[in-house]
Amino acid sequence: MLREYGELTRAALAKYLPSREPRRYLYDLLSDYPQRGGKMMRPSMCIAAARMFGAPLENAMNTAVAIEMLHNALLIHDDIEDGSEKRRGRPTLHVLHGVPLALNAGDTLALLSLQPLLDNRLRIGERLALRIIEEAERMAQESAEGQAIELGWRRYNTTQIGDADYLEMVLKKTCWLGTIFPIRVGALIGSHDSVDLDPFLRYGFFLGAAFQIQDDLLNLVADEGYGKELNGDLWEGKRTLILIHAIAESTLSERERLSKILRKTREERTLSEVGWMRKLIDKYESTRYARRIAQGLAGAALHEYSLLSSGLPDSRDKTFLEHIVTWVIERN
Repeated sequence: MLREYGELTRAALAKYLPSREPRRYLYDLLSDYPQRGGKMMRPSMCIAAARMFGAPLENAMNTAVAIEMLHNALLIHDDIEDGSEKRRGRPTLHVLHGVPLALNAGDTLALLSLQPLLDNRLRIGERLALRIIEEAERMAQESAEGQAIELGWRRYNTTQIGDADYLEMVLKKTCWLGTIFPIRVGALIGSHDSVDLDPFLRYGFFLGAAFQIQDDLLNLVADEGYGKELNGDLWEGKRTLILIHAIAESTLSERERLSKILRKTREERTLSEVGWMRKLIDKYESTRYARRIAQGLAGAALHEYSLLSSGLPDSRDKTFLEHIVTWVIERN
């Protein structure tokens, strides 16, 4: 279903990417990340939630397209902010074209994502289209705050971070766009804004947090098929749950050494320093700890989903939104 809904979303998304000039400096760049593929989890969740409530697929398509456009726009920005070198198995956009052109492309793609939301008026009516835009405004603010928290931790070399701090950051940075917004607006569309959206927030948080922790784990242990830079989070100094646990368990001298390494920029950090951080993580079994947390969050997501979906008839889409919880923590 990820493949099925993903292909439909990509086909619809292509219609929103201009083919006029300047192609080389702007519009060819906009289509790069969407054409590379990706998991397509976000638009698929939106479509499935709408269909679970009985809506036709076409009613959710514009919103799914907007979600995927904004996701790819923020990936461009994330890669610049993190200094990432690979995205979906290829060099990042700023590596290929330079930061100024990539930054402008990300800005443009984010702005263009408004058009399919406006086009919702023609398909599902102005009232429901406005409700989706209201949800989008909250999602955008939450996402920006989460990104600021993560970047701030790195900028000011913050190491006094606990699990609750990490989960709050992930709620904002990852969950709102990744899982909460897609399933909430899908439910809005499918139910014609007649259901309580709070249970969808809880389900989306537990699912999205499990997704992010699994992403952090894959960054350290994935095989050659992993589309990003292996150990990239350590090179970038990201405060993942794994690193937070290692810091908390380490000795005073280890924490002091770690703080000095994390104070450096990515360019200043050495291979031996990254290797030492990885050994520290292994010493304190921090990946095992993070995996247990992810599994607990996935269990909570399944519980919340059983409550919010209990009165709905069985369907492919209802089953999909249940099984995606297991997929999130088992993917590689």
